[in-house]
Amino acid sequence: MKRRDALRSLALITGGLVLVPSCDFSKEDILSAYQNLQITPSLQQLLKEIAGTIIPGGDIKSAAEIEVQDFILVMVNDCIDAGGHKSFMQGLQGFEDFSKKSGGSAFSKLDQAGRKAVVKAALEVEVATDAKPEDPQKATKEFIAMAKRFTIQGFMMSEYIQTQVKPYSLIPGDYQGAVLISDLKHERING
Repeated sequence: MKRRDALRSLALITGGLVLVPSCDFSKEDILSAYQNLQITPSLQQLLKEIAGTIIPGGDIKSAAEIEVQDFILVMVNDCIDAGGHKSFMQGLQGFEDFSKKSGGSAFSKLDQAGRKAVVKAALEVEVATDAKPEDPQKATKEFIAMAKRFTIQGFMMSEYIQTQVKPYSLIPGDYQGAVLISDLKHERING
């Protein structure tokens, strides 16, 4: 009996060793949460850096610190049509090349001023009216416009903003009859 168990174990190990060289471990995993997009962890990190550039930190947290990139990906995945998915992915995947052309280096290696210049250059890209949908300049402009819109929306709707920066009061709040205007606290939502 023990010889059979040993032979079966040996066969399983040999079969496993034969299959290991055929496995390709060099590819990045695609995040399964976004079924309409082909997002890898490195693309998600790039989007986080872009969001952190659009809304940088200061007196309040940056968009990267409150993980706005997840909101952006969910909104694009769930609320944008197939053409928008293609444009977003093409722009996101080509953003490093755009950064190398306009900023001189990969986006993640630039300092904050360089990142800001690259994002501003992407927003100001001139696209011809007869540009094809596959045009990288057009895809970059559409991508950065979507990223900016969803970054601002996600940031302003975040729990951090709604609870700590600009506290949300349900309906009109409580009634205060005799209050001087000078005693009212001005809420600063711009940081």
